[in-house]
Amino acid sequence: MTTDSDAIDPDVLFMRAALAQARQAAKAGEVPVGAVIVRGGHLIAAAYNQVETLRDPTAHAEILAITQAAAAVGDWRLEGCTLYVTKEPCAMCAGAIVLGRIPRVVWGLGDPLRGGAVSLFPILRNADLNHRADWRAGVLEDECRALLQDFFRQRRAKADGVPTD
Repeated sequence: MTTDSDAIDPDVLFMRAALAQARQAAKAGEVPVGAVIVRGGHLIAAAYNQVETLRDPTAHAEILAITQAAAAVGDWRLEGCTLYVTKEPCAMCAGAIVLGRIPRVVWGLGDPLRGGAVSLFPILRNADLNHRADWRAGVLEDECRALLQDFFRQRRAKADGVPTD
């Protein structure tokens, strides 16, 4: 359900763009995680998981978006950017966020079992690292959760030989 406050909240608007990327991942048979990067109110990168497609364990949505954003900015330092991602970043992606100097990360669904941003490994706020990122969690959380749950429900049903119409 969209409210008037959602329509003007840029975090909600850009999370919808990340969700669109996640839906593309699901269509490609990838775990449906999508990410976009915004700078100065403009979308400069958009990506979705492509681990299976590229046969690359580092081809997470966040990593691919960070690479695109660095090319768009012309620098590896992504100061002034916000990364929007449908699920809390893993430890690898959180490390890349810190290394890329991304000051803000917004995600939909937390990941208490594998989250590398704040849940399991609080990398984004680690005082021992040379950069820290602010974060906001829970933006369109229900939609992000439903997309992941539907994907895995269909995958399990297919593995069990159940029709998934």
